Amino acid sequence: MSTRAYSLRASVLQSLTTTKRPDVPVWVLVRNTAAVVLPLAIGMLTGHQEAGLAIGAGALDTMFSDQPGPYRQRVWQLLLASLAAGLASLCGFLLGGDLLPILVATTVFGFLGGLLVVFGADIARVGMTSMILLVITAATPCTIDQALIGASLIFAGGVLLALFSIAAWPLQRYGPERMALAIVYRGLAALAKQHAQDDEDVPALTEAMTTLQQTLLGRHHARGRAMEAFAVLLELAERIRLELVAMADTHGATDVHTLFRNDAERVLTSIADALESGDSPDQAARALQTLQATERALLDDDTRTDAMASHIHALSGQLAAAVRNANWAGTRGEQRAAVAETRLPRALRGSSALATLRANFTTHSVAFRHAMRCAVCLSVALLVSRTWQLPHGYWLPMTAAIVLRPDFAATFNFGLLRVVGTILGLVLTTALLHITPHDPWAHLALMAVLCMTFRYLATAHYGIAVAALTGTVVILLSFEGVNSGTAVMDRVINTALGSGMALLAYIAWPTWERGRARAALSDMLDAYAHYLHALARPDRRETHREARTAARTARTNAQASLDRMQAEPATPLTLLELANALFLNGNRLARTAMTLEALLHNCDSLPEQTEVTHFIDQAASQLHALAAALRDNQAPQTTLELRPLQRSLSALLAMADDRPRADQLVRISDRLVDNINTLTHVVGRGPQESATTPDDHRVHP
Repeated sequence: MSTRAYSLRASVLQSLTTTKRPDVPVWVLVRNTAAVVLPLAIGMLTGHQEAGLAIGAGALDTMFSDQPGPYRQRVWQLLLASLAAGLASLCGFLLGGDLLPILVATTVFGFLGGLLVVFGADIARVGMTSMILLVITAATPCTIDQALIGASLIFAGGVLLALFSIAAWPLQRYGPERMALAIVYRGLAALAKQHAQDDEDVPALTEAMTTLQQTLLGRHHARGRAMEAFAVLLELAERIRLELVAMADTHGATDVHTLFRNDAERVLTSIADALESGDSPDQAARALQTLQATERALLDDDTRTDAMASHIHALSGQLAAAVRNANWAGTRGEQRAAVAETRLPRALRGSSALATLRANFTTHSVAFRHAMRCAVCLSVALLVSRTWQLPHGYWLPMTAAIVLRPDFAATFNFGLLRVVGTILGLVLTTALLHITPHDPWAHLALMAVLCMTFRYLATAHYGIAVAALTGTVVILLSFEGVNSGTAVMDRVINTALGSGMALLAYIAWPTWERGRARAALSDMLDAYAHYLHALARPDRRETHREARTAARTARTNAQASLDRMQAEPATPLTLLELANALFLNGNRLARTAMTLEALLHNCDSLPEQTEVTHFIDQAASQLHALAAALRDNQAPQTTLELRPLQRSLSALLAMADDRPRADQLVRISDRLVDNINTLTHVVGRGPQESATTPDDHRVHP
């Protein structure tokens, strides 16, 4: 994680050149494009081109609500987006002719749409869709009958997209769940192949596992009996991660370690292949036999009892269970007996929507500030477009709605890339229309290609994707008789103005991440402390997974906060360095806790159980104190020295009968003290650096 000073030049260059690997499957491109193009094609054939245009526009505007996940979740998200699009369109058609009513509408839709960010990115897209369609339809006010028809057609476009998205449901009922599991098991295979852990990488705290939790156990998960196998595979994935981390932290037996992890990597890869294809895991079963033969050869028929042997035996059993359950992970699972429903851990269950919104009705809330910015910016942008009578002026507020985000970095990046992409789109569309035959069907085919390109590249490089979107929209409007050259030029002007207004709106009332980073890091340390408290109670293993899940979520939130802070101007370098040190040392502590959990799960009881749990509890309490000191930017109050307590524990463990377990506990306790002492030193630096270093708010050209 970088700790460089903010540079405007570097930020612009990074925004323009940074690309990600496209992650949109081909069938998603085809079904999304079909929902946009087919209605228009049918309309052209039947003489109802305007109806086809409206349905295609509705599908285009709700396209990004078609996200991976269980089919129930897709239906819910797409129907919600379609309803929002239909309602916003109805308001736009009815109120667009009068300035004051439409300004009230933009204020209301802007505020409510912006506030939806509290529910995550998927629901936030619904709010953005409603804002976009409100200002687009407001440009063509009509009678109530026409408004109802137009809004219904736009709603129908979203419904059509939803039908295409879930078309495979009867054939592949558990397809999304299997794919989510395959991603995690393929990640576990890569982890097994690494042999050594990177200090910056905590495998149990990744976004992939959180996504898997939501997919399998979230609100919209499937309810078939095969979910038993999925839930078992989810828990096994967590256990396998713990064992791989613990093995990497175990000293000695390097050759045994390497050979066994190579075999484990082949088993995990084969499981992932079977989950993706939906076939029986025969290849995984053969790889498991090889692994078990290696296990017997390496461990001399169970005569070894050291720490490495313990982890190898545990991992072998977990891989065997994963292979068995992979055979049932799908429609075969419907043959199994009914089981009780597995629920998402409490750490990931949200409160009611109303309670969440009520909690965010304060100026201290990032979501509330974003909602206010959206409301004001959308209304001002619409007012400017009407006052100046800009041609195709609805692109101005539409761009502002798309570009304005809850954080500075995203607003800056989206604004810059949208302007650059629109200019590229001007050149691209002009060139393509020049070489394309002047025929409606040729233009429709070109629009389909551009639409697929936009959907494919939107998450890879937004600027290039916008260039394709520019061509898509311009060709779409050309079917309404809008001159393509004029439309593109108007779009460039309005896009530049809208992006500038969004950035100004953010700067006028910013929510700088540097004011929130300490809280995010404190939450992370608190979550790690709760994790340790849970591990101090070995007999309550059901709480371990929940605490680990909460720690993973807190760690992900802290990383996102640091990434946003790094991309903001005027962030003090001392704060970046402090946050970076806390994050990396927090990762080391998390890995120590995971190694401890793996040990707890591999034995029925620990040597000197009472003293060990007391030590872990004291370490967790010290970590809670560090989190409180960090949150208040104060020097930590050390109420207990952990090192003397650890030495006393080590002396007791030296007399234990179970020497391998005792040696492991000595090493883990020593590392835990080192982790917490290092964090104590880092947290203690914070108040001193804040006092000695005034605001180092330099923006480098």
